[in-house]
Formats: sequence, C-alpha cells, structure tokens
Amino acid sequence: MKSFSIGELTIPVPVIQGGMGVGISLSGLASAVANMGGIGVISTVGIGLIHPVKNSNYKKNNIDALRNEIRKARKKTNGVLGVNIMSVITNFADMVRTSIEEGIDIIFAGAGLPLDLPKYLGESTRTKLVPIISSGRAASIICHKWKQNYDYLPDALVVEGPKAGGHLGFKAETLENENNQLEHLVDNVLEVAVEMKNKYNKNIPVIAAGGIYSGADMFQFLQQGASAVQMGTRFVATNECDASVKFKNAFVEADSADIQIIKSPVGMPGRSLSNKFHREAAEGKRKPRTCPYHCIKSCNPKTTPYCISKALVAAYHGNLENGFVFTGVNAGKVKKISSVRQVFKKLHKEYIRARKRHLKNFILTNPRKFEYG
Repeated sequence: MKSFSIGELTIPVPVIQGGMGVGISLSGLASAVANMGGIGVISTVGIGLIHPVKNSNYKKNNIDALRNEIRKARKKTNGVLGVNIMSVITNFADMVRTSIEEGIDIIFAGAGLPLDLPKYLGESTRTKLVPIISSGRAASIICHKWKQNYDYLPDALVVEGPKAGGHLGFKAETLENENNQLEHLVDNVLEVAVEMKNKYNKNIPVIAAGGIYSGADMFQFLQQGASAVQMGTRFVATNECDASVKFKNAFVEADSADIQIIKSPVGMPGRSLSNKFHREAAEGKRKPRTCPYHCIKSCNPKTTPYCISKALVAAYHGNLENGFVFTGVNAGKVKKISSVRQVFKKLHKEYIRARKRHLKNFILTNPRKFEYG
C-alpha cells in the first residue's frame, strides 16, 4: 500500500477510520488506528452526553468532552488524528473552534455542505479541512465557494457512497441508482480534483468511502485513482472501539437480512440494524415529550418519532432496548471481535492478494508486454 499526503501530513497507510457517533469512535479507537499508520477519527456528535458531567450545559459539556478526548488520543499516539463534525449539529462552530484550538490534524465535515468551514482558520492554523460529500456536484460547489469566499480549497475530499453506515447523502429511493454507486461517484469527484489542480495548482486527494470493507475493496478504489479509503464498519468489532461489548456483538451477531434503511430525525435516510426500538418508533411509542438538547438543526421535536441523541447514547452503553446501531452494508461480514492491529494485518493480506490477482490477469491479457528476446 502506498502512503499519501494531505498537505504536509504524510499518512503511511491509506486508511481513514470513519467517525462514528455517538461515542463509537473516541480516543481509544482513533489512537489505535493512528498507531497503525492510518488516520484515526474522533466523532464529535453528542460527545458531551457520554461523559460524567456536573452541570446541564449541553454546549459546554460537549466542548469539555472533545478537549478531553483529543488530549487523551494525543497521549496514546504520535500518528495523524482527525475529528468528524456533522454540519447539521447546532454546536458545529463550537466543535470546529475547539478542534482547531487543540491542534487536531484534520477536520472531516459532512451531513450537509460545510460552506463556511474555512472561516474558522487562523493564519497559523495547521488543521486540514476535508469535506465529506456524496457527488461531484457537491465537490465542485464546495471548491468554488471556498475559493471565492475564503481563497481556500479543500485539503482532501471524502466521497461517500450509498452503501455507508449512518446518515446517507441520498434520497432513499435513489440508493440503488447506478449513477450513485461509489465507482461512478469517485470518477466524478476525481474530475473535480483534476480541475482544481489545473486551475490552482493544488493537489486534492480523493478518499473513497461507503461500503468499503476488505483489502480487495481498497485495491479496487486505489487503482481507480483514489488516494485512500475510509472504513467504519470494519473497525467497530475491535477491542479498541470505544463502544460497549454489547454494541460490538450486535455486529458479530448480525447478518445482511438485519440491515435496513430508516428515516432519521436528522431528515436524512440512514442505514441501521433493525431491532425492537425501530419497530416501537414506527408505532409511535418512542415519541419524546420534550427536546432536552436541541442538538440537530433539522430536528423538529413536535414531529420527530424519537430522540436520536438519547437512542444513540443508549446504544453506546449497550442498552439496545432503548437505542439502535448504525451500520454499513457489510455488518453481516463481521464474525468476531478482534484488535485494530489484526484488522490492519488482514487488510494488508487481502490487498496483496488482490494486487497479485490483478497482475496475473494483466499478464494473461497482455502477453506481448512480457515477452523477452
């Protein structure tokens, strides 16, 4: 596997661990991935809800918890660390400012177009900005808006297809559309990256995400021109993942038939493991009486079928009677809980195997290129 760069940051292994909230990827998982040469990512959404607090100040608790997790991760690794910040959260600005103040290497921002993200950078800020988008059009809009308004271009682009876990940047009825499949999306975003390179002489690595599980998947997208891949599901059932064992075992015990598309209170479709909580929510039994946090801009407490923050915090603690698990399409492939090191070793073996198959097929279909004499 080739290393790649985001600005002056060199990442030895082209693997980004997806940011998974609430509380699934914190300092434990992020530092373990960074120590293996990838980019470890801390999820910021609802991060203040999973730490013991002494007050009811939701925004301050989130700021304090994020500082704590970044500092804990820094003590465990010298590798590259990022944070994932959803554009739709009401404390987006707080999470961005705190991450920059703490010197985080990279901010990954998705769940909407983070059109004003560069405004938070200072002259001496070294934090890199990487939007998560779901189309070439979105990539183009962000590049042109950032350049026009801030004279800044993304340091990389994550293009996330419809096979991802959690909230999806597509309408539910278009998830199977051939034009929305990741292979097509990567080509479209690569075109935007080439355009920016030609116009402004800035290299913008493209990172493929959504449904990538194996080293063979990695090889496919790196061959296509992506600089790296982002993976979430593969890292959930690891010892270092910050969620409870019950949460991890939900992946181990799942099969493909358990995966469903839900309508999230965030206003986007999401991919999740089906369970009793979802059935009760559909029957109107989980409707909240009040909104305790006002955490999501697009959530209407009067019409939402359930409080997504409470549900995801419950799941983080292993209380799946009162919560649920987001997942990518490959949850059924997870067979056991292992370590991050073991995952990386297996990815490497799978990647090498795929590369050898590719080379063998190339030789068989192009024999003249390998003739001697």
